[in-house]
Amino acid sequence: MRHGDKVNNLGRKTAHRHALMMNLAISLIQHKRIFTTLAKAKALRGYVEPIISRSKENTTHNRRLVFSLLRDKESITELFGTVGGKVGNRPGGYTRVIKTGFRAGDSAEMAMIELVDFNDLYTQNKNAGKTAEPKKKTRRAGTTKKVTAKKTTEEQPAEE
Repeated sequence: MRHGDKVNNLGRKTAHRHALMMNLAISLIQHKRIFTTLAKAKALRGYVEPIISRSKENTTHNRRLVFSLLRDKESITELFGTVGGKVGNRPGGYTRVIKTGFRAGDSAEMAMIELVDFNDLYTQNKNAGKTAEPKKKTRRAGTTKKVTAKKTTEEQPAEE
């Protein structure tokens, strides 16, 4: 029985699963976006997020801890250089998992996992929305409302 066991074993022994997560994490750091099965993407999210949190502070201790998990010098250089600089002010949630459908061969559910700050489509839209119009808080719980200019009596045509 697996009561309280929260690890998805992915049909592999422990050493094989750790090697799989290490290789997926290296690929994600180097390419910023990978396609894999949904189960592997969800398992990878729990593996790579603490590693990315370590990259926010570039110390020898953190580099050695991350190297013990990744074992790839190029990806660690990329992680502490490019990735660590972009996620420096983000409090967490560095990855995004998007379902992409089913694989043709075995109908496995596929997903794309990507680093959030490296997707230009989402970041451009987010920045454009913030600068367009200020939003005003309303009395309703948490809803926002666009501020519109009210017409004054001088702007309206006078009725005769």
